[in-house]
Amino acid sequence: MRTGAAAGHVGYYHEAIFFDSDEHLLAVVLPFLLGGVEAGEPTVVGFGERNAELVRRALPAGSGVTFLPGGDVYARPTAAIRSYRRLLASYVADGAEQIRIVGELPPAVLGSTWDWWARYESAINYAYDDFPLWSMCAYDTRIASARVLADVARTHPRVAMPDGTHVPSGVYTEPRSYLTEPRPILLDPVQRTAPTAELTDPTPAQARAAVHAAHRGQLPADDVEDLVVAVSETVTNALRHGLPPVRMVLWSGADRIVVTVSDAGDGPKDPYAGLLPANNGSAGGLGLWITYQSCNHVAMHRGPDGFTMRLTAGSPYFPL
Repeated sequence: MRTGAAAGHVGYYHEAIFFDSDEHLLAVVLPFLLGGVEAGEPTVVGFGERNAELVRRALPAGSGVTFLPGGDVYARPTAAIRSYRRLLASYVADGAEQIRIVGELPPAVLGSTWDWWARYESAINYAYDDFPLWSMCAYDTRIASARVLADVARTHPRVAMPDGTHVPSGVYTEPRSYLTEPRPILLDPVQRTAPTAELTDPTPAQARAAVHAAHRGQLPADDVEDLVVAVSETVTNALRHGLPPVRMVLWSGADRIVVTVSDAGDGPKDPYAGLLPANNGSAGGLGLWITYQSCNHVAMHRGPDGFTMRLTAGSPYFPL
């Protein structure tokens, strides 16, 4: 039987915390965690080092709360979903009737790579809905931009307040709508430089060769090979499922390689493409899922001229 604000709720109870001080964060998090322990529910913290230590110090000794290594959990969206689903499944297999988790994304991902984490925050409303999960996602309003906070409000059905109330966000948008909205890709500064290669209707082999040729030793060999796999999968999908022409443009920067693959089609029909493995036979679903695990950032854009994917190996971070 579920307890607290999620009592009587079936599936995922997803909340945001918009905090502006340590006191605000603790006022929400401590009752949530201690209530879970008191009810005998698995109770988990997935914070970065600073806030994890803040919460750990505020909890009584031997509280029974589990602390995850936050930075490891949030390496990439697909990895986070896969990791959390395994964790949730293990608790349910042990008989848990409700699981409580409070987490936060690393500050670094709230900038130029926020787009695929916004997709993550939306998609997990579906991806975790087969578990009795009550989670809170904490966002520091002193750090997160207005753009990020607006997306958080739209991807979380509820907001947990320091006075103990749980209020509707007011602007929550169902994942199937949110994930299919057209969003422009923020231009990476390296895209303002001369491309290393431009190919039209390349074969996957030609695409792989272009990535290898662009490598100037600025990336580890494993990162390059991961990008080679991702580019090959993306070009294959565009040739098979998109509309011609397929264009591939590649830039080689000091700390990254950036590749865009465009075609004249509408892109994948599955709104969860890339974040979840396709289980319905949707075109290109497996390739996109592989791509999301092979790159340090993947951005997607649907526009009047077609569909574009941008793949980044190396450092995906740049000033906005």
